[in-house]
Amino acid sequence: MATLQERMALAKQHYERVHEKKLKNIEMAEYCKVSKASIGQWFNGPTKNLEGANLSLAAEFLGVNHKWLAGEIAPMLSKNSEDEDGFNNIKIVTPTLRKIPVLDFVQAGQWREVAYDGVIPLNYTYTDYSGSDPDAIFGAVVEGLSMSPYFEPGDKLVIDAAKLPKPGSYVIAQNGNHEVTFKKYRVTGYDEHGREQFELIPLNPDFPVLSSIHHKISIIGVVVRHVRDFK
Repeated sequence: MATLQERMALAKQHYERVHEKKLKNIEMAEYCKVSKASIGQWFNGPTKNLEGANLSLAAEFLGVNHKWLAGEIAPMLSKNSEDEDGFNNIKIVTPTLRKIPVLDFVQAGQWREVAYDGVIPLNYTYTDYSGSDPDAIFGAVVEGLSMSPYFEPGDKLVIDAAKLPKPGSYVIAQNGNHEVTFKKYRVTGYDEHGREQFELIPLNPDFPVLSSIHHKISIIGVVVRHVRDFK
């Protein structure tokens, strides 16, 4: 890229995609041991080049190749270090974990408008997922076979109640009787008010498709993590 600012913009996009959160200048400043103003100058100018510790720490924080960030002809991301024998194919990380409630399906049905009503949760778990509203994140455990074979009974889900569904999203939804289900979200059209009409699709074809045209359905949240214990 022609300028440091263009490279920093691409590196920022990579960071936010990998970490699933917005880059905060104050966090980068603390990591790189510089002022928040300096980070702003790296992203917006007038700084033209990074060198020494500033370069290495910035590249490490952003997860990019320091040679590329310095303006050298090099790939933005370092090559995979996995060798021919298959070793070195993981990176050990220490994520920041947050405690979230695990709600059973009945309790999950009470989680609406991103406001937990204080009912004792089924359990608690931890996640490094960070959405736009930390209080809108909760967990659930899969029951039944309607989403098999990709999701099996006992699989754990992390759900973001502040996230809007997109076509293809996996969602937690409830009907007019506060019964809750876990399905794939598929848009089928729009009503006279411009609101999405959608279907809830089971991955197991032995179960029925639910339509918002024929059923009263509201989306509680979008599944953002899927965890399975190996036996």
